[in-house]
Amino acid sequence: MSRSLPITLSITLSISLLLTTIMTSAPVAAQGRERLGYGRIFNNDLIGDGQDRWRTGNIASSRVWGMGWEGRVPEGFGELLELRFNGEIIAPENLSNPAPGDRPYAGALSLGLHTHFHRGPIDYAVGADLVVIGPQTGLFDFHDALHDIVGGQELSGQLKRAQVSNEVRPSAVVEAGRDYDLGPARLRPFVEARLGVEDLIRLGADVTFGGVGDGELLIRDPVTGQRYRTIYAPHEGYSFVIGGDVAYVDDSDYLPSGSGVKVTEDRTRLRAGLHWQGRNGTALYYGVTWLSEEFDNQREGQFIGSLRLRLRF
Repeated sequence: MSRSLPITLSITLSISLLLTTIMTSAPVAAQGRERLGYGRIFNNDLIGDGQDRWRTGNIASSRVWGMGWEGRVPEGFGELLELRFNGEIIAPENLSNPAPGDRPYAGALSLGLHTHFHRGPIDYAVGADLVVIGPQTGLFDFHDALHDIVGGQELSGQLKRAQVSNEVRPSAVVEAGRDYDLGPARLRPFVEARLGVEDLIRLGADVTFGGVGDGELLIRDPVTGQRYRTIYAPHEGYSFVIGGDVAYVDDSDYLPSGSGVKVTEDRTRLRAGLHWQGRNGTALYYGVTWLSEEFDNQREGQFIGSLRLRLRF
């Protein structure tokens, strides 16, 4: 759905102000800042339901800097900074001959700056991203070349011509969450709001059984909601995670009104996953997320697989 110019300018100015606030709120002693961690997660429906459709794949990665880590995000806004990158491919169900009413192809790349801090028992993640959408990302050609190499459906010329057009969209995200210690488990309810490339508000929770992830910084992947580790603690063993959330969606640039596809206002995500970490720090995570329908003509939900591997020798 297209937005008016005044609204777009308002979003851009608000996000510019947010980024300026994050940077100017950082401690003056910038020379004391160090890289505290790095994390990434790979999501694809091929390792979920074995398909190649809709929210077909994305990679999210985060690099974190701060003045130190004491098992929880600091109290100061802007003290701990995260540089976040995300690349995503969204596609109709049939890449060779898309059905009328299916969603258009969209490639998106984003880079953003976020800060993590707490106020009392509540943890906050606040930040902004610049999202580049459309053929200018080169993701359609990458997807096509990948299928030529490893096999898969041919991406048709019709699909390429009908993809979401070039756009650069500033976006903002705010998440608030709190951990509750339940003895053998940890419960983390959260609320999230996004404005920009998609406008939505989300409410959910995750439950973790096991020590892996405790006292660490975990970042929420935007597509699946899976949380990936960026600052590690020396936990050896396993953790099992289950979670879910519901969202009200007001608008999405990935489903523009000109495509003839109508956004489904409610979305649900259900997820589960298993963390493992060995004695030398080698770590593995695999998770599965069920995503509900995102547009009215989508005939069913889909399962996305998530993978994270850290090798230590």
